[in-house]
Amino acid sequence: MTSTATTPRTRRPGVPGVRGVHHVAFTVPDLDEAVAFFTGVLGAETAYRTGPIGDPGGDWMRRQLGVHPRCTVHIAMLRLGPTLNIELFAYSGPGRRRRMPGNSDVGGHHLALWTDDFDASVRHLTAAPGVRMLGEPQRVDDGPIRGTRWVYLTTPWGLHLELVHAPDDLPYRRRTGVRLFEPPAPDEPYAPDDGRGP
Repeated sequence: MTSTATTPRTRRPGVPGVRGVHHVAFTVPDLDEAVAFFTGVLGAETAYRTGPIGDPGGDWMRRQLGVHPRCTVHIAMLRLGPTLNIELFAYSGPGRRRRMPGNSDVGGHHLALWTDDFDASVRHLTAAPGVRMLGEPQRVDDGPIRGTRWVYLTTPWGLHLELVHAPDDLPYRRRTGVRLFEPPAPDEPYAPDDGRGP
């Protein structure tokens, strides 16, 4: 007699029910400036804006968001490219540090953008008012991502961006079945199971 029971798939470690990243978020000094940059320079689309959100007489902002109770916030949610949602926060109120963290600071961060045309992307971004390129474009000559081109830039308010382009034959792929996500080509629809996903 044969069994009709199916063997359960081996469950990978992780949070039950979580299928992916919904969004990344950045706090910016001026919401209008940041939305204009993300939409006008990077090509994002605005899904919605909301605010002010606050609790003038209570403790909700501290309990829920970990900020000073008298803070208020305006929020914009944007869509950038085929898979990335970006949430922008602009706070007002006491207790805010106004200096962006450096890359070596705890909490330092950057937003890396994949490009199919590295040189054209560098020209476009460096032509935008207030954008500054850090150093010169680099090419990785050795190691697991040999052949990758990259450069860091800063937005007008100091957020670090990175432009990245990598060849199809990255050396790390010969040592593991794990594949880093790369956006599909413009004429190629995104399919989560096409081998480009995590």
